[in-house]
Amino acid sequence: MKSDRLLSVLLLLQTRGRVPAHELAERLEVSVRTIYRDVDALSAAGVPVYAERGRHGGIALLDGYRTDVTGLTADESRALFVLAAQGAHAALGLDAAIGSALRKVMAALPAPHRPAAELTRRRILVDATRWERGPGAGLPVDHLETLQDAVFADRRLRVRYVHSGADAEREYTLDAYGLVSKAGVWYLVADRDGQPRLFRADRVRAARLTDEPVRRRPGVELADVWELLKRQVERRTGGIEVTARVRRDRFGRFLRLHAGALTELVDEGAEGSGGRAGVQGGWGRAGGVGDGGGAGEWVAVRLVCEEVRAARVLLAFSDAVEVLSPPEVREELARAAAAVSDLYEGPQ
Repeated sequence: MKSDRLLSVLLLLQTRGRVPAHELAERLEVSVRTIYRDVDALSAAGVPVYAERGRHGGIALLDGYRTDVTGLTADESRALFVLAAQGAHAALGLDAAIGSALRKVMAALPAPHRPAAELTRRRILVDATRWERGPGAGLPVDHLETLQDAVFADRRLRVRYVHSGADAEREYTLDAYGLVSKAGVWYLVADRDGQPRLFRADRVRAARLTDEPVRRRPGVELADVWELLKRQVERRTGGIEVTARVRRDRFGRFLRLHAGALTELVDEGAEGSGGRAGVQGGWGRAGGVGDGGGAGEWVAVRLVCEEVRAARVLLAFSDAVEVLSPPEVREELARAAAAVSDLYEGPQ
């Protein structure tokens, strides 16, 4: 479209200065004559553009002329650079297109907005894909604003953190590279004692900025550390695979809470069962979710717990969830249930 081409000409002239007409024509895949017509159109619209012919000529804007083509505010500019990293754009074959679009936006931004936009691009990532095996949607994050402040202020961060399955808080001093949203769960990517670590933001119990400048490893960016940590998580053989069964009338709620930990669903009640349905393949049909029962009282599932103690979360479903294996998880849940029973059966 002509309007898109005129905008492209204007952005190129703002970022490059004087540009030969033949170079503009090559970049925009039109004839030189069309470029001169575009220059006339821009001039008629009030843009101070001119053409100089000759060996050292070209097309240029008057010195000092700039326009905020986008009309974006500083916050809007930053928001545009919080992008999915190697996610949806790659899957759609649009990585090159999004990169080109962002370069155009960066060129069009007012000069004062550019550093904030560039810093956001380097410090915030959004990865929309779920872990191959791992936690699902996160809990509300109380200290996300403080974590973000540390990321942008380049200051060291002091946090109190609770690891999965642990009761006690641990206190750490962290050198943050940035924040990552992974399938709705926010993570802080940081060095702890010079080693890369991943911290779920919803497990941060307290956070404050220190007066010390951040101590990132030279030449290392957020995207580099994230890729390393992500590969470690996805390759990790740790964790315990638990086989359980869930009462069908409670399965909808169970799925909402624990879908991210599920690795396999086996519909014990469906006709011709014995067949298995992978997590990625049609929960509704395989598990009878929302079907009001009918095909069997129980739905069998397999899920991963980070450690034996972490399986205690299943006790929230009382007798609507039964762990079938491994034995050590059954024993852990029996101990926990007995402790609760003793608490209420004893004298008040």
